Amino acid sequence: MIYLQLFITFFEIGLFGFGGGYAMISLIQGQVVARYHWLTMGQFTDVIAISQMTPGPVGINSATYCGYTAVHNAGYNGFMAVLGSATATFAVVLPSLILMILISKLFMKYMNTPTVKSIFTGLHPAVVGLLAAATLLLLSPENFSTPSENPWQFWISVFLFVSTFLGTLVWKVNPIRMLGFAAVAGLLLLYQ
Repeated sequence: MIYLQLFITFFEIGLFGFGGGYAMISLIQGQVVARYHWLTMGQFTDVIAISQMTPGPVGINSATYCGYTAVHNAGYNGFMAVLGSATATFAVVLPSLILMILISKLFMKYMNTPTVKSIFTGLHPAVVGLLAAATLLLLSPENFSTPSENPWQFWISVFLFVSTFLGTLVWKVNPIRMLGFAAVAGLLLLYQ
């Protein structure tokens, strides 16, 4: 039963996840954490971190890790969890594959028409909104703590967030280098 739910859920995410992998993060979180409770918010944050560090699109990587973790959390063994991983990955990719096959010829023929240009212009704000939602979802007490619960972790987390944001956006520091800096800071926080 969980495999069918995984397939339907990730098929819908793949179908409505305009804007790429980062735009899918809020959709994935809404389904696997809030709706089905397959993962906790902490596990989902770990999934996003691993998905960003591994090669490949973050949306597909997230689906792969979410499928594995969801089936594993449901009490199944390693092979069954790998099957859940494959199910979620296939389901999230399938809508794009079908749509690309169906519309590739039509798009090439009509891509310069005003209607198609208007549709893509209308999708741009939606993509920005989905990316903003993904960022806001990760700004949770599980990731940042709270000033009353653990002020040291909270302020260090805020500092890392702001530094990474400014480093990549303003100072144009290589994102891979920023990931390395954040990883070192995270390791230092383990020994506080």
